[in-house]
Amino acid sequence: MAMLNPRCVLVTGSNRGIGLELVRQLVGKSNRPEWIFATCRDPEGPRAKELKNLAAKHRGVVITPLDTSELSSVKAAAAQITKQLKGVGLNLLINNAGILKQSTLETETPKDMAEVYQTNVTGPMIVSQVFLPLLKKASQESPQKGMSCSKAAIVNVSSNGGSIGNLYGWHLGQVVSYRCSKAALNMLTKCQSLGFAEDEILCIALHPGWVQTDMGNSVEGKAPLPLDESVQEILNTLPHLSEKDNGTFIDWEGKALDW
Repeated sequence: MAMLNPRCVLVTGSNRGIGLELVRQLVGKSNRPEWIFATCRDPEGPRAKELKNLAAKHRGVVITPLDTSELSSVKAAAAQITKQLKGVGLNLLINNAGILKQSTLETETPKDMAEVYQTNVTGPMIVSQVFLPLLKKASQESPQKGMSCSKAAIVNVSSNGGSIGNLYGWHLGQVVSYRCSKAALNMLTKCQSLGFAEDEILCIALHPGWVQTDMGNSVEGKAPLPLDESVQEILNTLPHLSEKDNGTFIDWEGKALDW
């Protein structure tokens, strides 16, 4: 059975929802990563209390301030993490941070469209760019052949709501800016898969399901997928990904999705 065994993982948007649950389940693994960098905008704020409690119980969980929409914040986080790693590379970057704003075609605004795009697309682009040297280092120094999430990988948390072929849940919520941003994130992932292929950095767009989180429950209707189940399946899927999956759009169970 394939195992996920990265030495160093970074998860953006770790103070709640999928990001927090990823950190929680990663530290609970018998072969847990040595370093888990859990980033969020405001580690000292009330919304990060649960993450702080989790980090206090587990060594190697480092809460790092990082606002994905601010280049200076991303660079500061990278400098801090590079210093703490002391020459070790970053194996797995999970671009999880994202936002959703309710809208229809009639009510969508330029301001909200720009804000959602900034967080959901530009953010993952910037984070990937700034942490690329650490990803390259991990890939270069790994004895593993080919590509894997234990060697060097970028996982962009996307959504089936951004699938042009599917347009999942349109009758439940148009959320135009969110859908457009996730379609763009899928294209970014495809571009990254081509641009970083020579460095053997695996790049994947991952739909976690319609999950029971604050964001998932903000859309009309009840999110069907429990948070812990989604993340458990994600962590079961990641070890099986290799160069054959580079640049693909998959769901939490590893099934291919329509672009």
